[in-house]
Amino acid sequence: MGLNFQQHDFTDTQRALFDERVHAQLARVNTELTRDCYNTDDITLGAELEYYLVNRQFNPAPLNEAVLEKARIDGLQEELNQYNIEFNLTPVSASGKPFSALGQQLQKATRVIDQTASLYDGHAMAIGILPTLSASHLTEDYLTNRPRYKALSQQLSAQRDGPFDIDIHGQDVIKTTCDDVTLEGANTSFQLHHRIANARFADCYNTAQLISPLVLALAGNSPFFMGKRLWQETRIALFKQSIDYRDSTATQWRQPARVSYGHGWLRNGITDCLTESVALYPAVLPVVAEKLHGNAKPFAELNLHHGTVWSWNRGIFDPGENGHVRIEYRSLPAGPTHEDMLANAALQVGLVEGLSDHIEDYLQRLPFRYSEYNFYRCAQSGLNAHILWPHKHQRHLREYRVTEILADLLVKADDGLARIGVDKAERDHYLRIIEHRLAARQTGATWQLNTYKSLMNEYPESKVLSELCRRYYQLSHGGEPVAYWE
Repeated sequence: MGLNFQQHDFTDTQRALFDERVHAQLARVNTELTRDCYNTDDITLGAELEYYLVNRQFNPAPLNEAVLEKARIDGLQEELNQYNIEFNLTPVSASGKPFSALGQQLQKATRVIDQTASLYDGHAMAIGILPTLSASHLTEDYLTNRPRYKALSQQLSAQRDGPFDIDIHGQDVIKTTCDDVTLEGANTSFQLHHRIANARFADCYNTAQLISPLVLALAGNSPFFMGKRLWQETRIALFKQSIDYRDSTATQWRQPARVSYGHGWLRNGITDCLTESVALYPAVLPVVAEKLHGNAKPFAELNLHHGTVWSWNRGIFDPGENGHVRIEYRSLPAGPTHEDMLANAALQVGLVEGLSDHIEDYLQRLPFRYSEYNFYRCAQSGLNAHILWPHKHQRHLREYRVTEILADLLVKADDGLARIGVDKAERDHYLRIIEHRLAARQTGATWQLNTYKSLMNEYPESKVLSELCRRYYQLSHGGEPVAYWE
């Protein structure tokens, strides 16, 4: 989706050519993966952080074009809506102090973006969904002026043949509709990339599917949407519904959702991910390689199509001279602080690396649909969630508090990080942040909800959300992890 092209309308002939190339490229993937570069022992970590740009009143501000023009930092790119911007971090080796190295990049980027936004009376905030976001900010007028975003909106809307329906129930309820995909841009995340050897891909990916609900429960930072108190991580429900073009009136069966947790445990590695994308979802951006700006890599059409299928854990096939595969963890929200996001990353990577060697012991005891169940329960209830968790001597499935499972697995996360060469001081620092958050039972989401409740007694209702955002901005830029926030 980061590729540039000018088209936004497509003919049947173009679609047929695109589909032909996608299927031909899919047939060549297994042969490509036999090259030595796909099975090196090098493990690297990278990330993308999406920010909200806001004005002095902490409402969304359409500043991304101005910030892109003025900011002097590599790795910046526009996002779907004009009040969002993304920073792409340079990957680092997993050995040594990888999270500190990523943190230095985040600190510099955030300072530059925030200072640049201040030239236009604005700020940059890392927050899953901005509490002050309203219906007026979710119109085509806020769509970033790039052909690929226009094409995406047109094609998904055409397949929907009607507005997208939003129906989310939490402490409050929201039911609304939107005619285009600007709702998708309401969600900002910290997307972590974990490069591994292809031979380990299936085990690591399945482990990610098992443990991502746990990390999500501890990372929630999106409790508001359009002023309503909904899920602890409302992004999960909103993103799925915001581009769901399926027939909501179907009574017998429906096509798979384009935003999903997956369709089963992997058995054949990353080819399973790619095959599902091709077999289950029609192309929405059938742009052939010749129309892409810049030097399109091999398998360009296949990867463009795969990039328009939004799995919460996405397998990435990156071909070329130094080809590799990696897992993109997409469920973690932006914010509250760099330290919190990096601690989430350390927990995610540590659990994947710590459990992957024995993942079959878990998979045999937990059908995939219950892993998906866990994911949505943790998104909804955060640290109050109860999940189904497999145990070696179980006689039946039973529920456990997610906090119990997390506490038991912290030592496995430490083992996993040690296995890939992360320094002990680095491991101790970031896992201690997780321990404190777990002990305090305070995530970004719970802080927002508790602060909102307090502010309702101090401020007029019309001022509460902007004051909430002001305090969040100050604390997040102060850098102290959210477990310590007043």
